[in-house]
Amino acid sequence: MTVTTADVLPRALLLRLIGLLVLVLAPHALRVPVWESALVAVAIGWRLAHLQRGVPLPGRVIKTLLTIAAFAGVYVTYGRVNGQHPGTALLVLMAALKLLEMRSQRDVRVMVALLYFLVFTHFLFSQEIWTVAWLLVTVVGVTGLLVEVNTRAATGDAAGRAWRQHWRLGGVMVAQALPLMVVLFVLFPRIPGPLWGLPADAGSSRSGVPDSMSPGDIAELILNEAIAFRVRFEGEPPGQRQLYWRGPVFERYDGRRWDAYPQNGPARAPSLQTLGEPVALEMMLESTRGFSLFGLEMSDPAALPAGSRLDENGQLLALRRITERRLLRQQAWPRYRLDARALPRWHRQRTLQLPVNSAPRTRALVQQWRAETPDDAALIQRTLAHFRQHPFRYTLRPPRLGPQPVDEFLFTTQAGFCEHYASSFVVMMRAAGLPARVVIGYQGGARSPVGDDWVIRQSDAHAWAEVWLAGEGWRRVDPTAAVSPDRIEQGLRGAFDTARGELPAFLRRDGSTLWAMSRARWDFLNAQWNRWFLAYGPELQQAFLSRLGVRGWMQMLLWLTGLITALLLLVAAWLLWRGRPAAPADAASRSWRRLQRA
Repeated sequence: MTVTTADVLPRALLLRLIGLLVLVLAPHALRVPVWESALVAVAIGWRLAHLQRGVPLPGRVIKTLLTIAAFAGVYVTYGRVNGQHPGTALLVLMAALKLLEMRSQRDVRVMVALLYFLVFTHFLFSQEIWTVAWLLVTVVGVTGLLVEVNTRAATGDAAGRAWRQHWRLGGVMVAQALPLMVVLFVLFPRIPGPLWGLPADAGSSRSGVPDSMSPGDIAELILNEAIAFRVRFEGEPPGQRQLYWRGPVFERYDGRRWDAYPQNGPARAPSLQTLGEPVALEMMLESTRGFSLFGLEMSDPAALPAGSRLDENGQLLALRRITERRLLRQQAWPRYRLDARALPRWHRQRTLQLPVNSAPRTRALVQQWRAETPDDAALIQRTLAHFRQHPFRYTLRPPRLGPQPVDEFLFTTQAGFCEHYASSFVVMMRAAGLPARVVIGYQGGARSPVGDDWVIRQSDAHAWAEVWLAGEGWRRVDPTAAVSPDRIEQGLRGAFDTARGELPAFLRRDGSTLWAMSRARWDFLNAQWNRWFLAYGPELQQAFLSRLGVRGWMQMLLWLTGLITALLLLVAAWLLWRGRPAAPADAASRSWRRLQRA
């Protein structure tokens, strides 16, 4: 007589297991390739067909071929089988294929262990509130299933009439673990670096502003409404015109593309003279896979965030790649002088360099201006006046430029986005003999209608120029302000006429509607979650524990040991109280109990 799987594993138990597997794998369906989702669906459907209609499960040869196909598919898709994305994809496939060979209670326990691990993998991709809520439900279900499996194995009960009680016990066990989880989260020593990242995937594609710039690069970012970072000012925030979030500084130019020179030798600190009053702020930076921290101009070298440095061009950089959200506390000086002393010869040559035969019409025009305007500051103003007095347009859809992009932009199309104006202005300054360079980052931001946060999105990406003047150093000059001053004063909403349909749809929405306010409140809730949970690293832990009077690792370990011991004693007392003998219901039993105690 052939023993079927149903004789060993109850059908109802397997259906609950398959339901939990679908629940755990559902979020991964949005991240894995279509072929993988299809293979998982085939495996689940095959097992359901076996349970419902008695369709035979695949034999050893078919299972071997499916396993080989899964490995080959992952390798072809990702180029490897280890790392965050390929490793998770392989684990998802193996869990689905495991359904096709489950025949015993041991196989179910293996699947339960896989489900726990699959729950963990979701945090490698998302740590939002909804993810935690979703996965807390799945953990309760998986724990209840584990209780059910172990109870069946211990009692031999195959009827499955008490599965609800088993799952309720699983929920109680998870609830009992929550206080210990909170204590460990708050007190367990944190280490620097990503909690949910994998080093193998640290070199994945970057997001946000690019590490080089050519016409059209920044305009592409304007369609991206993703949040770049959030800022909370301590005190009165600076005016909108002063909100320049400094990113990469580009000094090398090949006639079309700008990028940064590689750093040779040891890092050199910038020569910074601060003026006026500083601004203190707290920034929640999203993961970018890059190094730029986008400090408000100009970051204070004496009060840099932990794990950062200020390079010779005034760019605030992380010491390691940003693979997770980071909470930064920084101080900035809106008024400053950078490199006000004499510019080294090598730096002057670098910031005057122009490719041979590039922009001949622009050079001729600027050299004529230079002969008529020997004063450097006056020449800058004359160049900006040129943009104001001619029919230049600020547009998200600039015409495509040919082999001489600066000449074509200045004399033919006269339509462009911020990178067109910054690039052409720097070329004009260099043609006049003034050291100049391009800076990209973000400009402005929007104050959230909920809370005190300022939200800076990828659509706030911006490019501007810097010109070096004797006795003053690097002066920020934003030629975009000459063409579209509303872009600097009011952000993108003020820069475009919404009637022309050029403004992205998400910026045309009315921020006062119920949907917009609900979304703002949800964003604010997520921001608090990010600030107090996801960004809870060594710095935040140390600051929090200092407020409680806990200083040093020894005190922290003593607190951790004491609280865990107290929790264990409370649990033990509760178990003893629950296990106490019940009071006798009748008088004879109560009399007998008193006689035993005598």
